[in-house]
Amino acid sequence: MSLFSALQLGNNALQAQQIGLQVTGQNIANANTPGYIREEVVFTPAPTQRLGGLLLGLGVQVTAIIQKIDKFVEERLRGATSDRAGNEIREQTYLQLESVIGELSDTDLSTAIDNFISSIHEVLNQPDSVSVRNLAVLQGETLTGQLNRLNDRVLAIRNDLNKQIGQHADDINRLTETIAKLNIKIASTEGGEATASDAVGLRDQRNVALASLAELINFRSEEQSDGTVTVFVGGDYLVFQGQRREVKTRDESIDGLLTTTIDLVDTNSRLEISSGKVAGLTDARDLITGDYLDDLNAFTSTLVFEFNKLFSSGQGLRGYDEVTSEFAVDGVQKPLDAAGLAFTPVNGSFKVQTYNRQTGLTKNYDITVDLNGFDLDTSLESLAAQIDAADGLSADVTATGRLHIESESVDVEFAFADDTSGVLAALGINTFFSGTSAINVGVNSAIAANPALFAASDEGIGGGTGMAIQLAGFLDRPLESAGGETLSTLYDSLTSKTTQAAAVARGVAEGSRVFEETLRGQHLGVSGVSIDEEAIKLITYQRAYQAAAKYIRAVADLLDVLVNL
Repeated sequence: MSLFSALQLGNNALQAQQIGLQVTGQNIANANTPGYIREEVVFTPAPTQRLGGLLLGLGVQVTAIIQKIDKFVEERLRGATSDRAGNEIREQTYLQLESVIGELSDTDLSTAIDNFISSIHEVLNQPDSVSVRNLAVLQGETLTGQLNRLNDRVLAIRNDLNKQIGQHADDINRLTETIAKLNIKIASTEGGEATASDAVGLRDQRNVALASLAELINFRSEEQSDGTVTVFVGGDYLVFQGQRREVKTRDESIDGLLTTTIDLVDTNSRLEISSGKVAGLTDARDLITGDYLDDLNAFTSTLVFEFNKLFSSGQGLRGYDEVTSEFAVDGVQKPLDAAGLAFTPVNGSFKVQTYNRQTGLTKNYDITVDLNGFDLDTSLESLAAQIDAADGLSADVTATGRLHIESESVDVEFAFADDTSGVLAALGINTFFSGTSAINVGVNSAIAANPALFAASDEGIGGGTGMAIQLAGFLDRPLESAGGETLSTLYDSLTSKTTQAAAVARGVAEGSRVFEETLRGQHLGVSGVSIDEEAIKLITYQRAYQAAAKYIRAVADLLDVLVNL
């Protein structure tokens, strides 16, 4: 080996250590840069040179500058990020729901129910007072208003979740476009398989974009031989080399509620997402707020129907001059249990009472509700005919399919009693509550306008309290439509279900945070910058550089000797 080859060996050593110093400086400079992946210099022995029978090395060469990364851990970390992001959305939604429910506050639903029942107890104490009955009506309006507000507030949460899903569709498009563009730049910079080095800065940017995408949706990524990554969601690809598939939002009405989904633009098929913020938002909308709304409406429906079934057999301080059913049938000749009513009546009967103000005479008329399925079952038309046959009353079916009853004399008023069929509650006649769910529940407008109609008696029109006694114990009364459960039990179930699910969601979210941090620690252990390690490398490269420089000086001295001979 000539002295000039020896100089080249020294030069290779200087250059290699200089590159090592530069990469170390790059790592130190980016120690706190989010998403930065530690770089590493790959040193290999330079090609050998034959000298007679000897093979002499030419020093060192730098073959690549690569990112230090564990692909398996990185993929698991992205999956954990998606899980954590989705679970945190569920946790936050339960926190919002608990805040809206406001249990144990002075304005919660249980307080409104208790105040309403307490006002009925006051009617027991002062049965002849219209003002006390008016207080019961007002407390009923407070209760129904609370149910309406609960429904509206939960719907507001649901609508906000829909809006966030739409916003994240734009975020997905932005990130996939970024990844596709970086794919092109990385493939161009690295030259496919022509170089062993990584386009480190571009790869860092792509890793940040992939991490951000993992916050939104779960996906699988595969790096290709040319340095590009392909992103798959379910069985579909979102990014391939420099191409990306755009997503869009689609709004549809499901059970009367607006539902936003994310679809692929080119196929109109729904994106298969199981974790990430979008999946969390979807679950929060459909399962958390959706299930609560279903439970709230079921609770309200039971409250309305069961209370009205009881109430409709009672009488107020005065009777009706005329009344029209709240609910219409979808066929006036259809059996009432198949006529499209929200609440289904059963086989039974009820009484219509007429009271003559002049004579003080009360008459009772038995009305049969035949729904046994064996003969001609009672329809709204036949029901109206039975009532119309009562002295002093006129009954017919309106053009809209509602039952209308009125007194034929200014001296005659009427009331109802002993309904075993539930048909009065099903039609909405002599009921306290109107509506069928938390969306539309209210107080019957006739009673709100005239509290004297509040049915506290079961002995006829007047100041009796038999019905008020039953109504006052309504919370602990076994309910037929609820399988014998009481309203108190149903309410406890409504609130405890949310409370328990919220506790589970908090535990799951905390667990996913811990797991993500564990994987992040493993990832940083491989890919993160350790200042201590880089300081050691800095000293190592510095000393190697100094030694190489001394080696070159020694070779140069030998050359001087030869030149001066």
